[in-house]
Amino acid sequence: MPAGYNPGAGEGACATLRSLGTNAAGSRWILTESRPLRLSTLFILYVAQGVPIGLFWFAIPSWMAANGASAADVGYVLGLTTLPWTLKLVNGFIMDRYTFLAMGRRRIWIIGAQMVMIALLAGCALIGPGVTDIWLLGSAGFVVNMATTFQDVAVDGMAVDVMEEDERARASGMMFGGQSIGIAAATALSGLAIARLGSSAAYLLSAAFIGAITLYLLLLTERAGERLVPWSAGDVHPRNRAIHVGAWWPILKSTAVSMIRPVSLFWLPVLLVRGFHYGMFTAVTPLIGTGNVGWSEVRVTSVVGTAQFVAGILGLTLGGWLGDTFGAKKSTIAMFAALMTVSATMWFSVANWGDPASFTAFVYAWCGLDVLITVVALPISMRLCDPRVAATQFTLYMATNNLGISLAAWVLRFSREMGGLPVMFMVVFALHLVGLMLMVLVKFPRRTAVVDEIAVQLAEGDGPQPVIN
Repeated sequence: MPAGYNPGAGEGACATLRSLGTNAAGSRWILTESRPLRLSTLFILYVAQGVPIGLFWFAIPSWMAANGASAADVGYVLGLTTLPWTLKLVNGFIMDRYTFLAMGRRRIWIIGAQMVMIALLAGCALIGPGVTDIWLLGSAGFVVNMATTFQDVAVDGMAVDVMEEDERARASGMMFGGQSIGIAAATALSGLAIARLGSSAAYLLSAAFIGAITLYLLLLTERAGERLVPWSAGDVHPRNRAIHVGAWWPILKSTAVSMIRPVSLFWLPVLLVRGFHYGMFTAVTPLIGTGNVGWSEVRVTSVVGTAQFVAGILGLTLGGWLGDTFGAKKSTIAMFAALMTVSATMWFSVANWGDPASFTAFVYAWCGLDVLITVVALPISMRLCDPRVAATQFTLYMATNNLGISLAAWVLRFSREMGGLPVMFMVVFALHLVGLMLMVLVKFPRRTAVVDEIAVQLAEGDGPQPVIN
């Protein structure tokens, strides 16, 4: 028997868990009734989402590059790692069709997804693939990120459900600022853990952090009267019962009608471009840092982690302010112009790629601008969503963004045939120009007009008929 073992400890923990939410209706932690709670919860959940991204998108590729992996190998692993983010459009359909409404529309999915993430990260720690185990590394990145995409879709759907119109710009800053801070912490700490203790330690560290956030989720509800856990007291909120579309055909029909609106179709290329630059800059950063500058993976991940942390702070502060002050459209145009400047600078300064100061400036610039453009543009995606199928429609928008990320990883594999890494920056520049022109020429909505339409339908009795199984 292990030293210090307490045979009653397990029973005590189980009793505590069973007692959670025995009176959920009296809970003070209700998202729809507290703006600070809404914003802080979205922040915390996006921090959790950033952990596997920092681990698999930055720390692992930097570790591979520093230990002799080729651009093709790094691109292969990143391609598999990012693939679930492209395929996650299916997640939204599943969540809009199936949920446990007594615990809210999205919270049960968030809790379940994070528990799967924890289990998968623990499995990765046991297997411990090495630098040369390209297929295993890619597979590990795929399965963990698959679970992360379910968490992501559920959190996005919950944001559309519970946020007020006048707080969406600020919510966007909290969400993606939190994600960047999570990425930063995971990148820096995972890189250090890999260097000192091996990759298994990094997987376990990530699992422990996500576990702590999962416990936090067990203490709140989306709306008044809901259950904290499946076996506690509580019931379905009338609003959720009214808008829940529990059949496949209405979900597909409502989503299709919203997605084929001209303004929505013009929005998709903008999201694709944003994803492409993120995927490309993510991939070239460790290659330039280790190959041209000559740094170790620890130093590269340390710089990237710090840059992501600064980017997160910018998202929390400057991003929300830009959206509130200048609006989503003008702010997005400005961010595209700034990103084009970064790409052009890298193209014209290839001779300085080995300079540590120039490399550091590049990392800080793209990390900061990427978070800012995500923050200021996100309200447009929210405004275009039909709340009846918010998880599905928002997922389709984000899947388009993630398709760009995977496309960038695929293009990187052919960088040598296309003329080397410098050409990649010109490709990004050209795509940013396309995104900028769309933002200038297309009139995107300034508020969620579709919500007003649905509110009228519900008041007149023409809203979706709930089908709850």
